Amino acid sequence: MKATLDHIGIAVSDMGDALAFYRDALGLEIQAPEDVESQRVRAYFVPVGQAALELLEATASDSPIAKYVARRGPGLHHITLRVDDIAAALAQLSARGVRLIDESPRPGAHGSLVAFIHPASAHGVLVELKQTV
Repeated sequence: MKATLDHIGIAVSDMGDALAFYRDALGLEIQAPEDVESQRVRAYFVPVGQAALELLEATASDSPIAKYVARRGPGLHHITLRVDDIAAALAQLSARGVRLIDESPRPGAHGSLVAFIHPASAHGVLVELKQTV
């Protein structure tokens, strides 16, 4: 499986404060937000070189990001690796005994397909796989 770093997800509790830091203090360009209904989040992508930061704001109190922020506070949420064939990557990982959150891909931001690897199999890091379609 060949993979490249796509983005790093950051859970935020106050998007206004987050935008003030990344846009105003650091001078980074923020792309228009996108609601990802399947995850109940609003995502703001911040291009940085060949990868991006993804600022994640919960749009529902029961979303994974809302639960994460309530439990751990704002901060690093996940890393995303871009793959050419997400179904093949998931099959390969499953065959190697890797614990998956998603056995099959689901819709993600920018019309992509995504699936998550459980942090228990990735040394405490939530890893998202992404295939651009």
